[in-house]
Amino acid sequence: MKHSIFVFVLSVFTFSAVAQEKIQLDQVISLALEKNFDIQLVKNNSSAASTNNDYAWAAFLPQLNGSGSTVTNSTKQRLEFKDITKNIKGTNEATTLAGSVLLNWTLFDGTKMFATRQRIAIIDEQGELLIKDQMVNSIASVINTYFNIVKQKQQLTAIQEQMAVSDVRVKLAEKKLQVGTGAKPELLQAKVDYNSQRTQVIQQETAITQLKASLNALLGSQLPASYDVVDSIAINLDLKEEEVLSNLESSNYSLKAARRNFNIASLSLHERRAELFPILSFTGAYNYNRADNTKLVNPYGTIFSLSNGYNYGFTLAVPILNGLTTRRQIELAKITYDRQEILYDQMKTNVDVGLRNAFVNYENAKKILIIEEETILLAKENVFIALESFKKGLTTFIELRTAQQSLADAYNQLITARYNAKLAETELLRLNGGLLK
Repeated sequence: MKHSIFVFVLSVFTFSAVAQEKIQLDQVISLALEKNFDIQLVKNNSSAASTNNDYAWAAFLPQLNGSGSTVTNSTKQRLEFKDITKNIKGTNEATTLAGSVLLNWTLFDGTKMFATRQRIAIIDEQGELLIKDQMVNSIASVINTYFNIVKQKQQLTAIQEQMAVSDVRVKLAEKKLQVGTGAKPELLQAKVDYNSQRTQVIQQETAITQLKASLNALLGSQLPASYDVVDSIAINLDLKEEEVLSNLESSNYSLKAARRNFNIASLSLHERRAELFPILSFTGAYNYNRADNTKLVNPYGTIFSLSNGYNYGFTLAVPILNGLTTRRQIELAKITYDRQEILYDQMKTNVDVGLRNAFVNYENAKKILIIEEETILLAKENVFIALESFKKGLTTFIELRTAQQSLADAYNQLITARYNAKLAETELLRLNGGLLK
């Protein structure tokens, strides 16, 4: 009988998995790293910082601007003199061509340009760290969702196994009622239990379908319309406390990115302080001007003129008084610097506490898992004995139903223990950056 129950469960579950492609966890993670929308958005934001960094060196170059113009004039003119015989009027026509090239090169600005260049480079580094941090978080979400599907599948299998036992109860109750040794309430209760389990099967299948859709959404809808996952939850039971807690500042990407905020604030303070220093610039220009007066009313006017040449020199701008704006900005930059230091210390403390709590959860989950693995064996054996005894009339249907409920509870606890252990393992690896290693 025990063999027939498991054959029934296996056949039902196998039929439901026909024509479904089985997707492995490594495939899911690869798709997430490539197609997850959250990762793509962070990469898009980071590309702006990367572009700024690629062109930041241009701040050390001089500014060079050119201008040119050509103007044609046609102006009516009337000239009157004391000697009226010299009065004249007519139209002036002239063409003017002008051009210039202007150069301005900042040679010293209190080293502000160097601090700005370094700050942009650190923002670019921070963008890369934020991408990795989002990758870790997305991988954790994918793993948790993937194994939640596995959990629900295992729960479905457990319910189907319970259905097989309930089906036997119904048949035995019908036979007993037919030969006059049974009672109708036993049959009715067996059918009620069986129908309840049928409802649970539908609910489980719905939950699995919804979770599969959620997983597909995390992967940018890259999975097939119909797919399956593995049947077991693989758990790493060998993680050591000293391994997961060591080098936290260098392994947690959130902390590393937050540390960059501290560095950025420090360089911003440097930039504000640099504004107290004079600015020394080199300036130069080349000018060209040509005027061709093709028609003049004034006989004494210049018919043609041409001028060109260059000039250069140094400019020193000394900040003296600007309403204490620079001093105010320096104080604000100091406040931001102190705030980023506090935020970093707070995040470091929270991550450290979260990691230690996650390890406690991990250790407890392993202990619970060992207990539940033992419990399920006892519950299965208890149901088998109760069922055989019930067939021989040595056990009441209430005792069999109690044993069956104990098996259902044991399955629930075991499946939950496996999933919780996987969640604890994933959280540990997420916090110490191990999911990308």
